[in-house]
Amino acid sequence: MPEAVTSMQEIETGDFATWRWVLCPPSSIRVLNWNINRGLQLPRILDFLADAKPDVILLQESDLNARRTHHLNIARKISQNLQMNYVFGREFQELTQGSRASPAYHGQATLSRWPLSNSRIIRFKRQSNFWRPHWFLPEIDPFQERLGGRIALVTDTNIAGKMVTTYNLHLESRGDDGLRCAQLSEALGDARRYDSNARIVFAGDFNLDASGGPAASAIDRAQFQDAFTNRHARTTPHSFLEQGRTIDWIFTRGPIRAVEPQVHVSISASDHYPLSVTLAFA
Repeated sequence: MPEAVTSMQEIETGDFATWRWVLCPPSSIRVLNWNINRGLQLPRILDFLADAKPDVILLQESDLNARRTHHLNIARKISQNLQMNYVFGREFQELTQGSRASPAYHGQATLSRWPLSNSRIIRFKRQSNFWRPHWFLPEIDPFQERLGGRIALVTDTNIAGKMVTTYNLHLESRGDDGLRCAQLSEALGDARRYDSNARIVFAGDFNLDASGGPAASAIDRAQFQDAFTNRHARTTPHSFLEQGRTIDWIFTRGPIRAVEPQVHVSISASDHYPLSVTLAFA
């Protein structure tokens, strides 16, 4: 049963951006990264994204055909509303949210006003066993049983002839920093295939503080720059049980410069805040 996830169509795409005539390529783009908590508050998510007007969006925890989000394809719905192209990568099959005849999925989505291509999934070699189904647990919502595993969704965006490669990561929440660092290192290792002139955005929900320790060292060795250097803020809200945490990140590499980083702490549409940054082409 666990191998069922490898046989399904792991990547879905859709093109909803309107064609436009471009005389001069843009000198910069706005990139937004956000864990949207499955899309449970979709109207608020749509309102914020419509106002923010990003050029490229990296989303984590996007539902597809799940009962809790009214069986919507969240990535497709957002793309249609914003008139953007999208790629959705399936992270998990959600066993308590669908049925055998109509399965539900959960994963990452990358959206762009520009053409997307060469999309692929890195399904990390090291995974947590927490989500696997167990014979003694019923398939009901509280147990959130799943098939699959954490991924990075890699996609190329062609911005009027300037290529930008995005890594959209979701590292494991049910594990320690050692597991998360192993997953992070696998994605960083994959990025070595690109030369120093390639423009790369490496972002997502890391579920750890990447400003220090082994994670920061690995990122530094891979020559990525923190888009929020010296301007870090908590990316999850305060709750009764814990203070907010800084676990969502945007890093860049290559001939692009990150300016105007912002954590949108006034937005209450998820259990994470959206992050955005302007990337100026060198």
